[in-house]
Amino acid sequence: MTVPRLVARWARTPDWGRVLLIYGAARLVTTLMMLWFAANQRANAWTGPSPDYAAFASIWDGRWYQIVAFSGYPSDLPVTDDGHIAENAWAFMPVYPGVVRIVMGLTQLPWDVAALVVSVPCGFGAAVVFFTLMREVLDRRTALFAVVLFSVAPVSPILQVAYAESLYLLLLGFALLLVMRRRYLTAIPVIAVMALTRPSGLAFALFLLLHLVHRVWTRSRHPFSLSEFVCLSVAGIVSAVMGVAWLLIAWAVTGSMTAYTDTELAWRSSYVGYGPLVPFEPWIDGANWWAQRWFGVDFGAVALVPILAIVAIGLVSRPARRIGVTLRLWVVSYLVYLLAVFFPQSSTFRLLAPVFPIAGAFAVPRSRAYRVAAVAVSLALQWAWLWACWSVSGYDWTPP
Repeated sequence: MTVPRLVARWARTPDWGRVLLIYGAARLVTTLMMLWFAANQRANAWTGPSPDYAAFASIWDGRWYQIVAFSGYPSDLPVTDDGHIAENAWAFMPVYPGVVRIVMGLTQLPWDVAALVVSVPCGFGAAVVFFTLMREVLDRRTALFAVVLFSVAPVSPILQVAYAESLYLLLLGFALLLVMRRRYLTAIPVIAVMALTRPSGLAFALFLLLHLVHRVWTRSRHPFSLSEFVCLSVAGIVSAVMGVAWLLIAWAVTGSMTAYTDTELAWRSSYVGYGPLVPFEPWIDGANWWAQRWFGVDFGAVALVPILAIVAIGLVSRPARRIGVTLRLWVVSYLVYLLAVFFPQSSTFRLLAPVFPIAGAFAVPRSRAYRVAAVAVSLALQWAWLWACWSVSGYDWTPP
């Protein structure tokens, strides 16, 4: 087919079709990368040498999701030799492994294949919802390039492996779209399922609170009726309840009020040992740990100041303002939540995926050179992420 005919066919393709083609092309590139890493993968805790794609895509947390799908959650928490709660399945929310288990029952597919049957279509769906979200704030061409950046993002391989992220981003994008369209009650079931897919209920509750404050503040320019106030408040309360629901469920099953938080803290014990969850302290501890490891000194909170300043400046920059207040409030809310409860390590790159609306800001510049460079840099960082975080090399302390 000639180039003019390809251009003409592209021009006739509906927007959703363009999004699927863009995302599909990006996934093809990522698949080729992952196949190369799989072919060169040595035997490890999850696979033998040179595993096939499905097996390679089901390592790391994929095995934990498989454990949940087959065995559920322990009523007796495992304990280490020194008496602390050990890593266990309670750290992983039930929706994704539950969906995969249903697919396995319907199709008789093995776990690793069924997981991809769920993750890959959800990734395509997330791309379509993301484009729809971007069209609320950006023109059509810019929104399409935002989809390109979303599709080739450094951690985008996580959307085609046995992880919950693709399903979660699909739900998150839909929930944000409903909030932007002020369909607060309709968003409630989406928020509820989302909060049991990845930990995010409290972050979304904070977002809805900030959104409510903004609606009240701007009510003279954008009317905010009493019924909308009530609906938004109800959605926020439900989100907050769902944000602690998994903690309460773990407590009810195990008899330990801190079962979930103790389980999550077990994952950072190899860095800073065991201790209680103190909001915002993990990032200070993490800054100290990483500065000590790489530079032999303790920077503590000082090391975070320039990072936080750059983020703050970025969020008020002209390109970021193009994506609107609502989406930026979500980014702020999620980052605050991340700062409050997570310990910074290699998984942090993946945990930043929910700030994906910020791709719209990076899509604003129209320079062709900039856009080509942005895609090239993203693909290079994608390769680096697969090398550093996904492929396994002996004792690996950089999980994805």
